[in-house]
Amino acid sequence: MNHAKFKLSRAIDYLRQLNILPQQASSASQKTFEQEFDREIMQSEQLRSTALAIAASIGALSFVVPWLVFPMEYQRIFAGRLPITWVIAFFGVVIIDQLVVRFTIARAIKTKRKIPHRFRFISAFLETSFPTLGIFILAQIYEPVYMLSSPATFTYFLFIILASLRLDFGLCIFTGLVAAIEYIAISFYCIHVSSQHNTEGIEFFLLSFLYIQKSIILLMAGVLTGLVTTQIKQRVMNSFKSIEEKNRIVQVFGQHVSPIVVNKLLHQKADAASEIRYVCIMFLDIRNFTRFSESRKPEEVVLYLNTLFDFMIDIVNCHHGIVNKFLGDGFMAIFGAPLSNGNDSLHAVNASIAIINRVQQEIALGNIPETRIGIGLHTGEAVTGSVGSALRKEYTVIGDVVNLASRIEQLNKQFNSQILISEAVFNAVYPEIKSAQEIGDVQVRGHESTIRLYQLA
Repeated sequence: MNHAKFKLSRAIDYLRQLNILPQQASSASQKTFEQEFDREIMQSEQLRSTALAIAASIGALSFVVPWLVFPMEYQRIFAGRLPITWVIAFFGVVIIDQLVVRFTIARAIKTKRKIPHRFRFISAFLETSFPTLGIFILAQIYEPVYMLSSPATFTYFLFIILASLRLDFGLCIFTGLVAAIEYIAISFYCIHVSSQHNTEGIEFFLLSFLYIQKSIILLMAGVLTGLVTTQIKQRVMNSFKSIEEKNRIVQVFGQHVSPIVVNKLLHQKADAASEIRYVCIMFLDIRNFTRFSESRKPEEVVLYLNTLFDFMIDIVNCHHGIVNKFLGDGFMAIFGAPLSNGNDSLHAVNASIAIINRVQQEIALGNIPETRIGIGLHTGEAVTGSVGSALRKEYTVIGDVVNLASRIEQLNKQFNSQILISEAVFNAVYPEIKSAQEIGDVQVRGHESTIRLYQLA
């Protein structure tokens, strides 16, 4: 089994076990796709009918123009046995047939209806009969059995190939069957007519098994074309289902972790090892949340958190970060993993400032009550990757940089600040960010040495 398909299948099964994804795929989206797919097929049929009508018109002109301009040469070439009325009638039938088909398809597309299956089969029958009619007309001019090997017989294959554009197995076989039966019929007619005349020198062309074999080839061509179209249609549908499942995973699972992480996990190997990356970690906490929640109904608390997290997550995403964990009344965000476009610390600082400014705007607009945010940033090397068991994995970041970022965020209470950054972050963003106020060396709980901090807000 293809490795990518195996991963996608495992992800789908896992999400279904957690009841995150429904057991059955969305029938509505599949129905919409099938409708659009049918519409594309009809448009290709409409284009084919137009092309055939134009080709028939050019064919008619190739006879009519010489008949008008060089009437004597025309009569000499065809020995006076091909009246121009026959030519006009033949190509006229082809053109009218294709224009009717084109009009019917255009109307079906406009009214968003399907073309009746009966109409498709009638159209296929008429189209496949054109070569037979052409051979019959030529048989009136030249030696009939010779016409069974003329270029006109190859047009059967042309219409069988064109049947593949309908992507219908039954129509392809039907086209091949009609071609085979009509070729056998016109062969017997030509053999009968030719055998009534002098057969000297044409004995080989009177052997009926030659034309039976050719008719079998026509039938097999229709079957093989049908099999090919079935495979094409099936692969298109399978590709759509695979893409739909993947999009639904990214959409639904992306509500629990960042869509960037989902894409990263879907494209990496199942046994991919963790990697060391230079990242900037953000810890965000909503101050006095416990006191706020004590006097509010649960639904009010949830609405309050969702209102805050809605624009906070959007800001983090816009600054090339991902929210990795929700911590009740806060979250941890990562800048630089699983993807980095450089300047991760600067992105983290800009995101922090944007969050603080947005909170103040929401308070001023009356959308949220008085709210104070605490943010801590630290940058450094960390181990990133999927951690867990075969049943449950989580994309996470492990390292001292995470612990220090968490401790720095907690120090906002001590300094009555909203954004504290480490010296490593300050060095990474200077001189782009010059407004940082140096606090000095601070002893961080759980860390032996002091850490120099800077206040941004």
